[in-house]
Amino acid sequence: MNLSRRDLLKASGLGAAALALGGAGVTSASASENPAASTQLLPKPSGKRVVIIGGGWGGLTAARYIKKEAPEAEVVVLEKRDTFISCPISNEWLAGEVPMDFLTRDYFTAAKDFGYKMVQTTVTDINRETRTVKTTTGSIGYDYLLLSPGIAYDYSKWFGNDTQAAERCRQECPPALMSGSEHVALKKMLEDFEGGNFIISIPDGAYRCPPAPYERAAMMAHYMQKNGIKGKIIILDPKAKPAPKGPGFMAAYKELYPDIVEYRANSLVKTVDLDKKEVVVTITQEDGRTEEERIPYAAANLMPVNKASEIIAMAGVSQGKAGWGMMSSPTFQTKADERVFVIGDAVGGYPYPKSGSIANGQGHIAASHIAAMIQGRPVLKDVTLPQNICYSMLNKEEAISIGVTYSLMDDKDLNGNDIKVIKPKMTENNTRSTALGKTTHSWYKGMMSDIFGS
Repeated sequence: MNLSRRDLLKASGLGAAALALGGAGVTSASASENPAASTQLLPKPSGKRVVIIGGGWGGLTAARYIKKEAPEAEVVVLEKRDTFISCPISNEWLAGEVPMDFLTRDYFTAAKDFGYKMVQTTVTDINRETRTVKTTTGSIGYDYLLLSPGIAYDYSKWFGNDTQAAERCRQECPPALMSGSEHVALKKMLEDFEGGNFIISIPDGAYRCPPAPYERAAMMAHYMQKNGIKGKIIILDPKAKPAPKGPGFMAAYKELYPDIVEYRANSLVKTVDLDKKEVVVTITQEDGRTEEERIPYAAANLMPVNKASEIIAMAGVSQGKAGWGMMSSPTFQTKADERVFVIGDAVGGYPYPKSGSIANGQGHIAASHIAAMIQGRPVLKDVTLPQNICYSMLNKEEAISIGVTYSLMDDKDLNGNDIKVIKPKMTENNTRSTALGKTTHSWYKGMMSDIFGS
């Protein structure tokens, strides 16, 4: 594996943690410090303060555009990582088709250029009554709070309350739905793979970026084909068809990788025997009967049930077992508190996929809404809803795409009251082409420009 120490530090999020941090618009504290709860991260601002938790696609978009629309406000982003690493495009990196630098950005430059502040720290508590966020390095008050913390994993269906087995599974069979060491470990597994079954399991329920695991299977097969590696990629999917449901991925597997990719529908992972290296699967037949099968693996990319980051529950704005944010349609204010917003993958109750494109669009909408509240302007009533586009690479040059547009429709609630509901309309381009492959990179570069300015 040809990774420099610099790449490893980037990918694991340890770069600046191992070095002295500095840079305009960024504050940090020594790991040896143990500040009291009363320690303030920043002096009290002269105007309104917006605190954003999470420096991903959604949080950084919101930070830039809140500051642009309400320049008098102080905008502070709290993020535990020191380096931005994109999950979109990471499947190409796994297959060796783009360098790590293509996925990464530093947090410092954008903070300086756009006038917001970055604080590298870990959130430990949120008090909505006092409008205070506590972190490992001190506390910070807010006038408005925007939560964009992403997802977490729920291994309980596989291992119950055995947290040690769950962590062992995460490390030995990395899901790689969160950027950092999981992706580096999965890449090394692929490069060291010498044959046998390489299992990819699709999460049950809503999860980060619906097409991503299917794209990953194609790109890993591309890597194996290119390097003459004999083996089989087995996709275990609890659904009857891939998401998106068009013929794009299935046609690609059949035409490009017929001897490598094996897709198994209605196959739900029940548990994992890490010692025997076997995945125990419940298979549902067409007549409804179920049977159990143990599938051995030489390597595995096992993605468990996704849930919201614990930050959402910490703020008291979660709903259901998965803990997604309780939202008010069509804005991203929470039902519990009009001063608290949730965007990105932690959003619940909306028909939005958990994708980078949607997080970026939500960041724009929330930014405009918060800026209006800060400036005492009428808040947004009719908003342009975020639109989704997902490009999926199938090899070095070809891609397919799926797009979803959303519109507000009149409806009635259970009590007969007039309400607005969000309705999706899906469009798919399932014919793979090099044109879509080029568009994939153009789209990504456009997103990075919108978030980081370059």
